[in-house]
Amino acid sequence: MQRYCLALDLKDDPQLIAEYEKYHEAVWPEILQSLRDSGIERMEIYRVMNRLFLVMEVNDTFSLEKKAAADAANPKVQEWEQLMWKYQEALPIAAPGQKWVKADKVFSL
Repeated sequence: MQRYCLALDLKDDPQLIAEYEKYHEAVWPEILQSLRDSGIERMEIYRVMNRLFLVMEVNDTFSLEKKAAADAANPKVQEWEQLMWKYQEALPIAAPGQKWVKADKVFSL
């Protein structure tokens, strides 16, 4: 099983952050299914202030490129992503149009 860690910022507004977290208490079933269908076995999102860290463990069928293509073709995922963008903002190092930025592992015990 492979693990990916990604980072993204939320807009630095306590009310927007609270709304974002509320949505994640009841993620739409279609979104959960799209995650499972892509090969994601486990996923967690952590927050420090307005910085998010996403950790996902994936099976051998998963690829970031396949997930991006499937998401682009799924209207419900696009609706969710548009809604979430109200709360999110790209990291300063993100490429144009990029949301989550892959983190490099610097230590393992």
